[in-house]
Amino acid sequence: MTISAPARHVRVLAAPGDRHDEILTPDALDFVGRLAAAFGERRRWLLKERRRQAIRLATGSPLDFPVATSAVRADRAWRVAPPAPGLTDRRVEITGPPERRMAVNALNSGAQVWMADFEDATAPTWDNIVGGQLVLLDAIERRIDFTTPEGREYRLDTPERLATVMVRPRGWHLDERHLEFDGGPVPASLVDFGLYFFHCAQRRIDAGHGPYFYLPKLENHYEARLWNDVFVLAQELLGIPRGTVRATVLIETITAAFQMEEILHELREHSAGLNAGRWDYLFSLIKTFGHRTDFLLPDRAQVTMTAPFMRAYTELLVRTCHRRGAHAIGGMAAQVPSGDPAAHEAALAKVRLDKEREAADGFDGSWVAHPGLVPVCREVFDGVLGDRPEQIRRTRDDVETTATDLLSVRRISGPPTEGGVRTNIAVALRYFAAWLRGQGAVALDGLMEDAATAEIARVQIWQWLRHRVTDRETVLRLLDEELAGLGAEYPWAALDEVRELFERTALAAELPLFFTPEAYARHLVRTTATEPRA
Repeated sequence: MTISAPARHVRVLAAPGDRHDEILTPDALDFVGRLAAAFGERRRWLLKERRRQAIRLATGSPLDFPVATSAVRADRAWRVAPPAPGLTDRRVEITGPPERRMAVNALNSGAQVWMADFEDATAPTWDNIVGGQLVLLDAIERRIDFTTPEGREYRLDTPERLATVMVRPRGWHLDERHLEFDGGPVPASLVDFGLYFFHCAQRRIDAGHGPYFYLPKLENHYEARLWNDVFVLAQELLGIPRGTVRATVLIETITAAFQMEEILHELREHSAGLNAGRWDYLFSLIKTFGHRTDFLLPDRAQVTMTAPFMRAYTELLVRTCHRRGAHAIGGMAAQVPSGDPAAHEAALAKVRLDKEREAADGFDGSWVAHPGLVPVCREVFDGVLGDRPEQIRRTRDDVETTATDLLSVRRISGPPTEGGVRTNIAVALRYFAAWLRGQGAVALDGLMEDAATAEIARVQIWQWLRHRVTDRETVLRLLDEELAGLGAEYPWAALDEVRELFERTALAAELPLFFTPEAYARHLVRTTATEPRA
């Protein structure tokens, strides 16, 4: 496919890999370069605005529903686009990295949707990023079947039984340092989106669906507007009808929770609804208000979805989506089925209770992390939806949510236990070790964890130290103990690097906004070739 416009030169700074030339074609790189040229400066401005907003909130400015966009919220007439082919029924969605085995299992799982995750579930080594694009291309072309050395076969089911593919690119805050444009790295979000869109958009349309996406880490409706403009230009460049793209936005930042309607409005011709991203939401809450004692969170296990401020957030999400004709998708069930019958039944009982709450609240579907959880999630939503594909007509007009409701953390605030401190240290260290080795989805203590878990774990440690509800000596003692245990459990772990990453991102006086750029810059850019190739 050739783009009829002047080329925008993108250089590949990494050494060639197996089959990379199938993805990194000159036309595909030109397409990514064209997106970077069109939107790179706006993206940089929006990231600066994030920092300005953070300073305003940290210095006492109130967080509330924006006055400037009140007309959007008051106008009851507008709606998002109707559901696209393959996205009408979304009662079960499975998530995971775009790896070959995961792809086959997820597509065959019985879930309606597979979210192929380049963001929290993928450590962004260059092989993982390009390899993930190859996996998606191979899955669409039905050449993904394989047999393991042990003889286990992985084969795709018939097309009509496969899950619809949605892709989650990395967030606006991340760079892809293996690609250079105009003297700097290409925004990682545009790399993940652009390569998939260039190679697979028309293929997905030909297969009866379309290019569908999940959008992470948005903080305001201006960032949603930027994505909408990306979609418009991408469709124009490749001759794809405007409105073919659909995207679900994860409401996983506290500032986005105050602009849900505005986000849907900006994306309305491309919108596929909103999703409740629970761990990242708590992570964002601490990043934004962690300096305040009234936002002091207790042990992570005590912050459930039934907490008043979390109930306010999820009920507002359902109400917002349904009044605008959009799907509302619930949060992740991260349990990994166990070989121990008692543990397995206990895990399924937790999943069932969580999904029953979501279905009763009006959600149209929900996430699971493992194929073994698909049946219980489906059973719960089948019981509420019956033959209907969703419950969008249930508009939840009974819900009235105020800014105070969304920020009422004090009602569950409290100091941690030593067990809670130890758990957060252990989870962060074990995840960091796996991430630095190139693994973004990690089974820990019966749960499939991704970067969001490590983020909430390390920022809680930072918050507890800041407010002196735990002391540095205790944290350092537990850190030493858990590192020793990590070395025994993961003999391959780079313990010095893991410790350094933890100390920089959890123990520093100023909280780094994300651990991923820090780790990526210092530990993962190891594949740069001596001589960049064009």
